[in-house]
Amino acid sequence: MRIALRLLPGLWLALLVAAPLALVAVMALSWQAEGVPPYSPPWGGEGINPENLRLILEDPHYRDSLAQSLVTATLTAGLCLLLAAPMGIAIARAGRWRDALLAAVLLPFWTGFLIRLGAWIGLLRDEGWINGLLRALGLVEAPVPLLYTEGAMLLGMVHAYLPFAVLPVFAAATRLDPALEQAAADLGATPGRAFLGITLPQLFPAMAAAFLLVLIPAAGEYVIPELLGPPEATLVGRVVFQEFFGNRDWPVASALALALLALLILPILLFQRLGREG
Repeated sequence: MRIALRLLPGLWLALLVAAPLALVAVMALSWQAEGVPPYSPPWGGEGINPENLRLILEDPHYRDSLAQSLVTATLTAGLCLLLAAPMGIAIARAGRWRDALLAAVLLPFWTGFLIRLGAWIGLLRDEGWINGLLRALGLVEAPVPLLYTEGAMLLGMVHAYLPFAVLPVFAAATRLDPALEQAAADLGATPGRAFLGITLPQLFPAMAAAFLLVLIPAAGEYVIPELLGPPEATLVGRVVFQEFFGNRDWPVASALALALLALLILPILLFQRLGREG
């Protein structure tokens, strides 16, 4: 029984992570073909196909897609972190209001994802509440194009992923010893200097974790850019969807997914190294 319990985490990891990743890698090295599924595996008569990976590296369309996804994900993670750091610290120090404020942060998870996006569409569209308020105040005469813009896409992504950034900062802030800041104040440090010199460095690991927790899923986001973003925003999620279901080119879609995964491994390794050195 004990051996089975020890093996269980490894089995789940193999089933939920290693097996799907291996399947994607196999498809990335396969050939596009007619039929179901629409690819010929490497162990078929045609062998391994390296052209899919080469295409991802050489075609400007796919390179731009990877670049746009990384830039958008980095902006989303950065904005989430700027909001999550003060929010997490404030909630941790809120006393009897802590549970209520934490519940308010988690409130978006209590509603459907598509319902939240529908609410943003209702707010941002030309006949929506925001444009209606602007016209009622006499600030604009014609509707301001808010929907289907880069700003709307970033707004939706920050709103969707903000709780993932708040929770690690909040958890780390609850473990801070307030006596350290008090000791710094007794030694003559101002509150700002005590925060920057004592509190903030202790939160760096949690902030790095918060950044990665947002960056990784945001890089492959499909639904938010599709519903709120501009048509010219060719993020990886959109391109993979088009290759899978539009062009039925599963090998190229898999190669693009592997390329994004490889790029996301780099910041993970960087943060791990900084964590060890820190």
